[in-house]
Amino acid sequence: MLYEFKLNTPRNGFYEITEMVRHAIAGSGAESGVCVVYCPHTTAAVTINEGCDHDVARDMLYGLERAFPDYAEFRHAEGNSPAHLRSSVIGASETLIFENKKLLLGTWQTIYFCEFDAPRSRKYYVKILA
Repeated sequence: MLYEFKLNTPRNGFYEITEMVRHAIAGSGAESGVCVVYCPHTTAAVTINEGCDHDVARDMLYGLERAFPDYAEFRHAEGNSPAHLRSSVIGASETLIFENKKLLLGTWQTIYFCEFDAPRSRKYYVKILA
C-alpha cells in the first residue's frame, strides 16, 4: 500500500513524522514487513535520529548549515544550492521494519522530514511492503 502525506514547512528544520508512519502501518492491515518513507523533493530529505531531546534536531540543522553554507560561487539560478547539498547528504528515503503492527525504532529514535528550503508545501510517501 502507498500513502501520501502533505506537510507545510514554514521554516527550515526537522519535522517529526513518526506518528504518520505508524498511522500508515496501522491502516495497511499488515502484521509485519518493511516500510519505505520517501521524500520526492530535491531540497528536503528524510532521516532517523534522536527525538527525545529536541536540541538534537536543532543542532543537526545548525551543523548542516555550517557544513554547507551559501557561497557566492554557486551558479544554480534559484539560489538554493546549499539546500540541494544538505538534501543529498541526508538522503531521500529511509527503510524501516515493523513486526506485530509495531514500528521497530530504537528507544530514542524519531523519523524526521528535513526541510532545507522553506517555506514550502511538501509531500512524502510511505510504502508498506508486507
